[in-house]
Amino acid sequence: MTGTSAPVKLAEQAIRAYVERGELIEPPAEIPPQLQGRAGAFVSIHRRDGSLRGCIGTFEPTTPNLACEIIQNAISAATRDPRFPPVCPEELDDLVISVDVLSPPERVYSLEDLDPKRYGVIVQSGWRRGLLLPDLEGVETSEQQLSIAMRKAGIAPHEDIIVWRFTVNRHH
Repeated sequence: MTGTSAPVKLAEQAIRAYVERGELIEPPAEIPPQLQGRAGAFVSIHRRDGSLRGCIGTFEPTTPNLACEIIQNAISAATRDPRFPPVCPEELDDLVISVDVLSPPERVYSLEDLDPKRYGVIVQSGWRRGLLLPDLEGVETSEQQLSIAMRKAGIAPHEDIIVWRFTVNRHH
């Protein structure tokens, strides 16, 4: 793990401290300006071969600032993604971390308002929600993007949905 941006460095520090020592780090005493605001954030963990190792996030802020949001979601991505076992210390040097900072979601009413390369989507039916980040390999159309997000939420194709879109500031 060797990040260069402040969000990625913070995510890496949080993961390393938690996985190696069970320690929950605090945000830096002087939080960099880009981490002071509030926003939803996703932390994605990949192996160097490109395979996904964990991804957890929030589409709206749940903590006092982005630094806290990143710390919380980094630890969750490393240890609580139900698709994977928790990251172990031996894996740390083989991981690549990215952090997506989300814009506030805006409701959309038409497929023409979507673009899977530019916008992520949130779909909702009742209490079930699914989210798909933008610009993912293999997702070429808005229909594909909505279908995947609906599947993630357990929403059947015939069910009515509410759709929001958002942009991300992606940090590698």
